[in-house]
Amino acid sequence: QRKISLMFTHLHVHTEYSLLDGMCRIRQIVTRAKELGMDSLAITDHGVLCGIIAFYTAAKEAGIKPIIGCEVYVAEADRHGRSSSDKNHFHLTLLAKNKQGYHNLIQLITKAHLEGFYYKPRVDRELLTLHHQGLIALSGCAHGQIPRLLLQGRYDEATTEALWYKKVFEDFYLEIQRHPMPELEQINQGLLRLSTELNIPPVATSDVHYVNKEDAPTHE
Repeated sequence: QRKISLMFTHLHVHTEYSLLDGMCRIRQIVTRAKELGMDSLAITDHGVLCGIIAFYTAAKEAGIKPIIGCEVYVAEADRHGRSSSDKNHFHLTLLAKNKQGYHNLIQLITKAHLEGFYYKPRVDRELLTLHHQGLIALSGCAHGQIPRLLLQGRYDEATTEALWYKKVFEDFYLEIQRHPMPELEQINQGLLRLSTELNIPPVATSDVHYVNKEDAPTHE
C-alpha cells in the first residue's frame, strides 16, 4: 500500500539573494527544512535566479528535492514603459516543473533585466505568453495583481485576470497566505470565491523571508 505524505512544502521562499528583503541563508534554510522532515523546498527570489545553483546543490546534498522558481515583477502595462506610472508592478510566483520550464524561466529573467528593467527587472504579458511552457504560476502575495484587485473591491476585473492566467498557464493556482495582516482575510475570501467559480485550485504558501520566528525583528 502506497504511503501518502502530508508534509507541507514551502513554495514561496526568499533567500539572501532577494536583496534587502530576504534573510534566509541557503545552507541554513535547507538544514532547517531537513530538521523538520521536509522532502522538498522551493526558491523564489525577487526577480533573480542568482541563488539557484547554490540552492540546488545544498538541497541535493541534504536529500531534499529542489524546486526552482522566482517571484517575478510584472509590469502593469508594457515592459518597455519608462514613464512615472511604469514604476508600479505586480508580483507573480513562477515554478519550473521540468527542464523546459527552467529554460523558460531563464529567458524570462534575462529579458526582464535586459528589456524590462525600470527600477525593477520586469516581465509583461507578452513575455509570459511567449515563455509559459513548463512553468507553474501562482497568483502571488498581497502584491500580486489579482490580490490587489480583490483588495480594491474590483472583483470582476480580478475574474478577468484570473481567467487570463488560467488560459496562458497549464498549471495556475490561486495563492492563499495566512499571515497576521488584516488585508489578507479579504484577499483570501476573494481568492476562494474565484477558486470555486472559475475552477482554479488554491495553493497554501507562506511568504518566507527568514528561517526562525525569532529572526523577525532582525529581518525588519
